Amino acid sequence: MKKVAIIVGSVRPNRRSSQVAAWLKVQLQKSRRVEFDVIELADVNLPMMDEPAIPFTGIYEHAKTREWSKLIGQYNGFVFVFPQYNWGYPAALKNALDYLAKEWQGKPVSLVTFGGHGGTQAQVAMRLVVAGLGMTQMAVNLQISLMPNDSVAKADRLLHTHDQEAALLRQDFENRLG
Repeated sequence: MKKVAIIVGSVRPNRRSSQVAAWLKVQLQKSRRVEFDVIELADVNLPMMDEPAIPFTGIYEHAKTREWSKLIGQYNGFVFVFPQYNWGYPAALKNALDYLAKEWQGKPVSLVTFGGHGGTQAQVAMRLVVAGLGMTQMAVNLQISLMPNDSVAKADRLLHTHDQEAALLRQDFENRLG
């Protein structure tokens, strides 16, 4: 069975990204052809890029980087779930992407953003990054309007208004990978 990682792209305490990723996994795991796992960057805990060689060489000096490479190498596709920070994406997500190169190439990716305006500008900025990494942008990329002061219950209700889009994303992964 093919595997897709849902990467939680924020490490901020009390982040909403984990709630969004958990909701998305429930929606996507209805697939019988593709398996979906959540990876929390906060748990991976990568320091700011500290590898001496450029990532494209695949020469990783640090065990942490080799572990990250091995983990990412298991997956056939990715969903990046991240909030919009100051009209861009979180530094922790960019740092995690920058550690590797070949591991991302040619793999499909969907961007699921959220924020007061749905994370539109964060998606625009991240599209340049995933294109540069040689990833294949999926057709379905959710933009979810959530306010920082929304309660967990309200956020859950708002997330469920996107269930149909999540089903389309699941189908897109099944068609590409299944």
